[in-house]
Amino acid sequence: MNMAGSFAADFAGARAVAKHCSELTWRGPRPEERESAILAWKRDLAGELAQELGQILAGEKLEVTISELEFMTGGEVFAKIGESAVNLLLRIGSGDQTVLLSLDNATAIALTDCSFGGEGEAPETVPAQLPRSAVLLVEQFGASIARVIAMARGVNELARGEVLVRSDSVTRLKPFSAEAQITLLDITIAKGTFVEWALSIALPTEQLDTLLPKANSSRPAASRQANAGADPFADMPLELEAVLTEFELPLRRIEQLQPGDEIALSIPRELPLRIGDDVFAHGVAGTFEDHMALRLTRVPHRAAGGAS
Repeated sequence: MNMAGSFAADFAGARAVAKHCSELTWRGPRPEERESAILAWKRDLAGELAQELGQILAGEKLEVTISELEFMTGGEVFAKIGESAVNLLLRIGSGDQTVLLSLDNATAIALTDCSFGGEGEAPETVPAQLPRSAVLLVEQFGASIARVIAMARGVNELARGEVLVRSDSVTRLKPFSAEAQITLLDITIAKGTFVEWALSIALPTEQLDTLLPKANSSRPAASRQANAGADPFADMPLELEAVLTEFELPLRRIEQLQPGDEIALSIPRELPLRIGDDVFAHGVAGTFEDHMALRLTRVPHRAAGGAS
């Protein structure tokens, strides 16, 4: 019996197991390492949010700041949000990680006004129920924020994020229990010097580390496909046309047209938005305050992953 050979083989096998066993080799970050990781995460998150959300708000140049982390109970978070607000439960990535995004109705309406070319100032009178345009805007905002948070983790997967559910009542939404230990981040979005909007993100403190960048991980491909390779043509103006309807008339009828004649039009549910002869997107026509507006419903080239 070759005891030495058997022992050597067993030891080598055990060493290989220990080398590849993450439970034996992993160690959590030291306090100073974790603090540095959180600061870097907040900085990267703020920069990405400024660019992503600026695209939604008619290309505005934004400045985003994220507060120091606040630690409180779920009940204290509910009290701070109040009885009525816009509360969105966001899924981060493709797993079951969720965070709560909250903002008040006045902020939602102000952001919607900015997305349609307005100044983005809070209205004097805030309706109890958000108009449909504001609901669509905040859900688009929420989905973008979820994707940016997923991207900031640096995991090797396509950054994903979505709005799971929206509710005016955070206690009815129940994103976490009132007794849970919660981490709260206040986000300030500034446009210029005089216009600011406030949002907040809350999540169980025990899940905070899952959002921080992972060691030796690479960031996923940039989510802003429209920005890839944009320079030096990004500021070149292009003429877009929203086509209400198209129809044909016989040449004889055209020659007989007179002021006062009426022509029946068939308006499609979705209108094409064109650049030259190419259809860039589709949208639904409507009004916002005293302006005609087009709410985009489909942008085919982005859905297919193409360049703009």
